[in-house]
Amino acid sequence: MKKRKGGFRHAVQAAYTALTNAYVIGFIRGTVYGGPTKYVCVPGLNCYACPGALGACPIGALQAVLGSSKYKFSYYVVGFIIAFGALCGRLICGFLCPFGFVQDLLHKIPFPKKVRTFKGDKTLRKLKYVILAVFVLLLPMLIKNDAGSGTPWFCKLICPAGTLGGGIPLTAANSALGQMTGWLFDWKLLILAAVLLLSVVVYRPFCKYLCPLGAIYSFFNKASLYSMGIDPEKCIKCGACEHACKMNVPVMTDQNHPECIRCGDCKRACPKGAIYSGIRIRGRQAQKKSDGAGLT
Repeated sequence: MKKRKGGFRHAVQAAYTALTNAYVIGFIRGTVYGGPTKYVCVPGLNCYACPGALGACPIGALQAVLGSSKYKFSYYVVGFIIAFGALCGRLICGFLCPFGFVQDLLHKIPFPKKVRTFKGDKTLRKLKYVILAVFVLLLPMLIKNDAGSGTPWFCKLICPAGTLGGGIPLTAANSALGQMTGWLFDWKLLILAAVLLLSVVVYRPFCKYLCPLGAIYSFFNKASLYSMGIDPEKCIKCGACEHACKMNVPVMTDQNHPECIRCGDCKRACPKGAIYSGIRIRGRQAQKKSDGAGLT
């Protein structure tokens, strides 16, 4: 029987993107929704300034808290990120990130040669941790304006998701805002264009190299409640899973690698159905070990 392709994941991505950006009037008027749900974070990277956004981006919220003139440790924002990380890990990246969905769609565009990896790829992936430490955590806390407030540096200088979801729609619908743009907006457009073009050739370049939210969730991959595993009795070590993985995860040796976004491509590629995922994976693994020990 032919295995199901990744259509279910894309359907979830599309539904989530539409649901969290459902304030259609904002796109028409060029305004940002300011209702009560804006106080609630969403799991994926979804710009607060997007005209249709109904919730707050956790990275933007974290920077706002750290840069506040009346700084108080936000148990809500940090707890929200930890809770979703502990529950799902980078499953959020694979299923609930609108900008990840955009990159997935762009990578489906035919191109003569897709680039799976290159020299320096592994080193470059560490850049997202540098961006998290410097632009999301340190700079908002250390650099303050005259009023004592910090700046959300990642949102201001880097985030292409904010430019795509917030900057472009707002300036297109609001002529007054469009006239106020300058070199900084042009710089953000350049970053966005580079990421979008690279997405056609390289799978999810923003997720691999730049995203601080993905960097945070990656810390939880090995310990999250949702995890993946391989049944050693079924695995024939054919390598089909690793060949199918566009994030270049060493699936056969580390199914919960920090780069795994739990997209399920490896599961669908396995000819023996040896890869499994779910909430009680570790329980299953422990049971297998105990059963094996009982037979020896």
